[in-house]
This record gives sequence, structure tokens and C-alpha cells, in this order.
Amino acid sequence: MSTSPREVIEFARSKGAEFVDVKFLDFTGRWQHLTIPGTRLTEDLFESGIAFDGSSIRGWKNIDESDMLVVPDPETAFMDPFCCHATLSLIGDIRDPITREPYSRDPRFVARKAERHLASTGIADRAYFGPEAEFFVFDDVRFAQDEHSGFYRIDSREGFWNSGAEEHPNLAHKPRFKEGYFPVPPTDSLQDLRSEMVKNLVACGLTCEVHHHEVATGGQGEIGLRYDTAVRMGDALVLFKYVVKNTARAFGRTATFMPKPLFGDNGSGMHVHVSLWKGDRNIFSGPEYGGLSETALYFIGGLVAHAEALLGVTNPSTISYKRLVPGFEAPINIAYSQRNRSAAIRIPVAGDRPEAKRVEFRCPDSTGNPYFTFAAILMAGLDGIVNRIHPGEPLDKNIYDMPPEELAVVKKAPPDLPAALAALERDHEFLLAGDVFTEDIVRTWIAYKRENEVAPVMSRPHPYEFCIYFDV
Repeated sequence: MSTSPREVIEFARSKGAEFVDVKFLDFTGRWQHLTIPGTRLTEDLFESGIAFDGSSIRGWKNIDESDMLVVPDPETAFMDPFCCHATLSLIGDIRDPITREPYSRDPRFVARKAERHLASTGIADRAYFGPEAEFFVFDDVRFAQDEHSGFYRIDSREGFWNSGAEEHPNLAHKPRFKEGYFPVPPTDSLQDLRSEMVKNLVACGLTCEVHHHEVATGGQGEIGLRYDTAVRMGDALVLFKYVVKNTARAFGRTATFMPKPLFGDNGSGMHVHVSLWKGDRNIFSGPEYGGLSETALYFIGGLVAHAEALLGVTNPSTISYKRLVPGFEAPINIAYSQRNRSAAIRIPVAGDRPEAKRVEFRCPDSTGNPYFTFAAILMAGLDGIVNRIHPGEPLDKNIYDMPPEELAVVKKAPPDLPAALAALERDHEFLLAGDVFTEDIVRTWIAYKRENEVAPVMSRPHPYEFCIYFDV
């Protein structure tokens, strides 16, 4: 990583960069890009930026105010390993071309404001986030939807459903449902592919800590990234998804971060580890439950208090809630625990290392906008600290052994996206503190999701509805 425009230019020359690719994240959480010849890479570019049509980006400008600028951040430079021509890649911030001010709906700007707000409270200097983004690698994916038909079909050579398939020859060693965590090869058929993903991630400047097969059959995996601050971790996560998808494609396969692509097996979440630091001290470490501080417990209290609304940001897809169902280690119980993985908030075992004390929020998935996700988690936790919201007693019981009357009082995750968006509509004041999120962002987010995702899904027949209703 380089830190100044001049160093970036020297780096590009040393790598023989023919092109410069500038990427940014749109409102809904998809990476966008544009490419310029390497000869246009000058120090002035890091001030003047590159103009583009903001009205063509989901959730952004109207056509009568469409002009926008993307201004490259020199600290994000890396060489793209997937381009045939040597290409330098940079992540950009979005600005108004007239005022030169940051664009209020730019997700990266929201995460940056969250970091500033944290520092302004005096509670901590910085927050660290460590997401665990699970994914599937498939060999064939087909889907279609029109007026009179709709289907999807997924296949994976290691899917247990292929244990009886004619594969000329079928070499077996396919992980059974819920038994993919984590056998050695040949059952883990994706070892070399994940290793190649890690090599590409490292080449792009990211630090990887572990990779392994995940619980589900059919190619589920995970690669652990080293924690970082909200903006930098947002940068890292969108780059992570880019590398995973493109590495899989280079091997003739396809990767997806969908929360629940397979019925009957575990889905893919994105557990987010969080800690707050002041100077060189982790202020989440202390003598309370799980080795946490009172501050950390109040942070958890904020997550619990605002959980339903928070999921409207961190789990913002209709398919998010097909993962959040009982029976698959799904974190549907809005409670905290040291070891109970069905609880939404877990305190990972860190031994006697105070620097490793952290809180793990297990609900999120990768369909969210990572900058929004990290900022919203931080804002909910800070609200808990400021208002001294205690999370109550931990859920240290096996939920399957709990009597119904006891389980009934445990708060649950919203059942679907409409419920989560309704909760966000009611409860979002905590996001507005310090002008981190704005009323405009929250209302635009809710409206976009309802109009472009909830309504289209709800208005179309589902294949299973034919199974249960055709003969009525």
C-alpha cells in the first residue's frame, strides 16, 4: 500500500501499469469501476477526480443532478491480479463536482463519519472490525424468471446430492449435509482453490489469518481476514469478495456470498468481531462476564436494544431471513453468551490476552453494504454505552432444552426483511447521532429495499407454492 499520490505513481511505473482502475461501492453494496489509461495517472488526479453519471448508480442522484466525481484514495493502491493488461487499482471517494464536498450517500463517507463520531465521544480512539464472510463455490448455477416460469438449479461436484451421480468416474468423498467443518482432502475438494484465493488476497495487500471448509456440503468455505478500522475493513471486504469471485471464475467455477443458496444445509453468514481501543488499551477487556469490561457489556446492550432495526442494515435482503431460521446454528436469539452459537452475540474465548477481548455479532451477512454494516454496528453499540444499556443476563443454556415459557421471553430476530425494515423505520435515532447516517440515507435505503427487492419477490409465484397450492 502506498500513502501519497507521488508514491502511487512511482509504484505504478515500477509495475508497468498500462491502465488505472478506480472502484467505488454503490448505495446497495455492489462494487462499480471505471478505467483510464495509465498516462492519465497524475498527482492532480487525486484532487480533481474523474467525472461520472451518478443518476445511473442505484439509490443515488436524479437525472437532473447527475454529475459526480470519484476521487481516488492513494492509500488503497494495489495491482489487480485478474487483468490481462497491467492495471493499478484504486478505491475512490465520491464528491460533488461543484462544491467538492463529500457526497452524503457515499457509504465510505458514512463509515468515515462513524470513526470521527467515535473519537468525538471520548469513549475510544478507534474501533476494530473483523468480519468472517462465508461463501459457496459452485460448478454450475442456472436461474431464470419470466411471466410464466421461474427456476434455479445449483450444482457442485462435492455436493452430497451427487453421491450417486454418474461422473465417469464418481470418486465419492463428498461432505454430508452439515458435515463440511472441516475434513481434510479429498473430502475438502477446495483446498487448493482457497489457497489460490489467499495468494491473490495477499498480493492485493490484505492479511489473511486462516482458511477452511465450512459446515455445508456443496463447496462452502471461509477465509479469515485480519481486523481493521471501519473504512479500511470496508475496503478490505469489498476487495475480498472481488478476489474470491474472480479466483473462482479463473478456475472455471463460480462463488457466491448469498446467505442461503442451498435448502436443508447451513447458510453463509458474516460474523463481525468488534473491539474498542483507547490508545494502546482494549477497553472491552475487564473483570465482568466473559472477561469483558462494563463498557463492552453496555455495547452489547446497545446491540440487543436496537437489534431488529440493526438487521434492516446488516441483513438487508429477502434471502437473509431464510438463513435466520432454527436448526442451522443460526443466531436468531437476540441475546449474548460466551459459547452459545444460537445467540446473536457471542464472546469468543480469548484466554488471558486482554488485547483479544472482543464481541462477535453473528447476525450479519454479506448482502449488506459493509461500510453501512460496520458503521451501524458501531452506532448501536455506542448508543448502549452512552445510555448505559445493560444487556441483561446471558443466554448460557441449550435453547433446545429450554421450556417453551422460558424460551418465549428471549427476543428473536425479525422473521423477514419487511419486519426488519419496519423496525428500522421506527428505530433509527441511534444512527443519526453525530450526523453519521442521515434521515435521507435511512429513508432512501428503506424505500429502495421495499420497492426494488421486497415487492418484486413478494409479487412473483414461488416454485414451492405450486407444490402446496396447485391442487386447492
